Amino acid sequence: MKQRIITAVVALAIFIPIILMGGWLVELAAVALALVAMAEVFIMKKQIIISVEALIAFVGVAALVLPSLITGWLPANVSPNFAFYILVLLLLLCTVFFNKSFNFDDAGVYTLAMLYIGFGFHYFVMARHDGLVVLFYALLIVWCTDTGAYFIGKYMGKHKLAPHVSPNKTWEGSVGGVLVATIVCTVYVMFFPVSHASLMTMILLTVILSIAGQLGDLVESALKRYYGVKDSGKILPGHGGILDRFDSLLFVLPLLHLLGIV
Repeated sequence: MKQRIITAVVALAIFIPIILMGGWLVELAAVALALVAMAEVFIMKKQIIISVEALIAFVGVAALVLPSLITGWLPANVSPNFAFYILVLLLLLCTVFFNKSFNFDDAGVYTLAMLYIGFGFHYFVMARHDGLVVLFYALLIVWCTDTGAYFIGKYMGKHKLAPHVSPNKTWEGSVGGVLVATIVCTVYVMFFPVSHASLMTMILLTVILSIAGQLGDLVESALKRYYGVKDSGKILPGHGGILDRFDSLLFVLPLLHLLGIV
């Protein structure tokens, strides 16, 4: 627990100033986090991160997070989305030239990982561009949901939520997390309006986003269980990897965009 607290304090001491300053610092942080998360996928699959296919995946995920990184290198008639498709084709070519260590299933996993991680952190950048109020709203949802689910689940949890994926999570904790997030975020949007939507609409959106964050957590738990690892990485002592810490946000942030907030 002591190690978890120290890591959290240090991480927040770095993370919060970057968010507050915004601009290129947030963009740099988002790309860096996405690259580490992509590396964690390679490591979980027990494949080396110094390889042609890894380089392609790193370029792809960085390009999805920040399309401006590659637009200057592209002809005027080529969109970033088409450039990403070219990278996917290059991954498929790796199954031909490196068929002993890289197959079609690997190419599919890394393409999916690029989309999952890349778009998640892209909308992290977009949320900050829309303003601190929006990004902190998303962060509050995730933090309050996690905190509420942990404590209510610990003291009141009896019915398992998804024991085959995450045996410690309970329905009581899940509902408690949604309630805590909804109460806190309702107060937040009353003082810091996130959009022009009515208060009742924002309450409903908060409930949806809180549930989405928990689903993101379960997806990452399923990923770790599939690969037989406890944590996605070790970059954050006591907390695991980047995917461990940002799994909920990778679902919440794109959904914010879908719901018209970002």
